[in-house]
Amino acid sequence: MSNQKGNILVIDDNKSILSALEILLSPEFHEVTLLSNPNLILAELGKKDYNLVILDMNFKAGVNTGNEGVYWLERIKEAKPDISVVMITAYGDINVAVKALKSGASDFILKPWDNEKLLATLKLAIQLNLSKTEVKKLRERESELKREINREQRFIIGSSPKLLAVLNMVRKVAKTDANVLITGENGTGKELIAQEIHRMSSRAKEVLVSVDMGAISETLFESELFGHVKGAFTDARDNRQGKFEFANKGTLFLDEIGNLSFHLQAKLLAVIANRQFSRIGSNQQIPTDIRLICATNRNLEAMVQEGLFREDLLYRINTIQIELPPLRDRGNDILILADFFLKKYAYKYNKPGLRINHLAQEKLLKYAWPGNIRELQHTIEKSVILSESSIIKPEDLYLKSTGSIITGNSFSTLEEMEKQMIQQALEKNNGNFTAAAEQLGITRQTLYNRFKKTN
Repeated sequence: MSNQKGNILVIDDNKSILSALEILLSPEFHEVTLLSNPNLILAELGKKDYNLVILDMNFKAGVNTGNEGVYWLERIKEAKPDISVVMITAYGDINVAVKALKSGASDFILKPWDNEKLLATLKLAIQLNLSKTEVKKLRERESELKREINREQRFIIGSSPKLLAVLNMVRKVAKTDANVLITGENGTGKELIAQEIHRMSSRAKEVLVSVDMGAISETLFESELFGHVKGAFTDARDNRQGKFEFANKGTLFLDEIGNLSFHLQAKLLAVIANRQFSRIGSNQQIPTDIRLICATNRNLEAMVQEGLFREDLLYRINTIQIELPPLRDRGNDILILADFFLKKYAYKYNKPGLRINHLAQEKLLKYAWPGNIRELQHTIEKSVILSESSIIKPEDLYLKSTGSIITGNSFSTLEEMEKQMIQQALEKNNGNFTAAAEQLGITRQTLYNRFKKTN
């Protein structure tokens, strides 16, 4: 029967007034809650989101000053600044009405009331509340959109068979709403792939919200992802939307998902499974419509076996898995990317005409790139800054010795280089796979898989 959105809280010490308003309002609004004791107002407001409060001006017999009503009006507005409050009294004192309006009341009506006029007044007050709430959400969303839009635009560059295979899968997956898990070593471009999936999806006109799970402390996890209401904890001075709310209708990218502690994984799983959440300090369930993309450089299957990652969460986020190849497996893409970064930083630092000579190109191709594309980018930027001529030579490339996979021209294939690199790392770390993997910048499971493949 409800034909008007809105939850209404009615406070009046007259039980007959409460009954009359319940009969009148229940068919017209979503939910009507009645209170006869004003001391319960603030507790009730904390239980759910109300759009409108109907508040009696006087609660003590024989006292008609309206001061009690104004007192509770001010408390309500302190707790819920955007809520609409309509004052109601049997005494038509214009001074009391003005005082209530100055204290934040939306309107003022007299007992006995005209039903049609009362309903019209309440519907306008609820529309005022809904408009305020929508404007606030739009402003919050606009701020988030500006942050996302103002990010540096980046591109997927390269033409190696392994990269093209990844991009082909991206095109297929992007057309669906399937949850995607992007895996690969640090610096391989997992966030770029997430951006590409979003760009090619039906949600492209909505926002892509990125969250670095490794950078969020456990104490802030729920607030960051689900938001909070004012007063939920010491520093919660205002209501705040979380990332799930910001990303509604769009895409939510959770980077470094493997860093999430085990007990917080359960909270994330519940939201993904139920497609709803509540802000900290509120019991109201908020539906969420997001496309979920996660990324990690860790072996989640191995973490499941070790009891560090929930298997049911892995199934939820891993409808489709996209494994990004390390830069050392992308052949000539190394030179293509190096040239891209060279042009970018030559322009940035006003050093036109720079080029990388043949010997420097060979050095780039022979290097293992444990930090992948991110390391290549920083290497080229540093070379541009420190270069003293228009030619980047081998000695201008500052590479980590631990990342070198070849000391001469001994090997003819990347597979041979990789095998030698693995052997050297294992020898240096006395056969300890975990230490060797850390040295090479890859996961232990990835090292073990590559060791089996090359031996």
